[in-house]
Amino acid sequence: MSISNTVMKIHPLSDVQSKKIGPETVIWQYTIILPGATIGNNCNINSHCFIENDVLIGNNVTVKCGVYIWDGITIEDNVHIGPNVTFTNDLYPRSKHNFEISKTVIKHGASLGANATIIAGITIGEFALIGAGSVVTKNIPNNTLWKGNPARQTAYVCNCGNKLDAALHCKFCNSDYKIVNGRIILR
Repeated sequence: MSISNTVMKIHPLSDVQSKKIGPETVIWQYTIILPGATIGNNCNINSHCFIENDVLIGNNVTVKCGVYIWDGITIEDNVHIGPNVTFTNDLYPRSKHNFEISKTVIKHGASLGANATIIAGITIGEFALIGAGSVVTKNIPNNTLWKGNPARQTAYVCNCGNKLDAALHCKFCNSDYKIVNGRIILR
């Protein structure tokens, strides 16, 4: 990921301390970004967000309003984080104690619906789709749709974001998939 400090837009009511923000990234009002955070190119960080130091956000990422991204979280390219998604980074939280940060990775092309809760230490696979309000407590495979509390797989999804039919075919973009060794892949 190449990072530059040119041609980005930062709202004057935000507190952006990081120098590692890519071009064409837009940061809206009342957002705080700490100095150690890295944010890629062409991202859209909406208002009322907080991004801690040990955070890596890839290119073309959308972070909607009210999202707090804590130390230990990596968000790869082309990810959508819906409004008020909640991340955690401590599996056993207590006030004023030392803890080991549990790393969380959101893989390329994944989408997290509004108000989803992502428990620390998991990986959400490429092009996975998490339904609004879901509570994700375990690793999520690529190209799967998860909903509920706790989140359960309800379907397979195409890279384009639409549900696949029973034959693992996408009627929207005409892509076909197959399952090999328990993983879904394009044919």
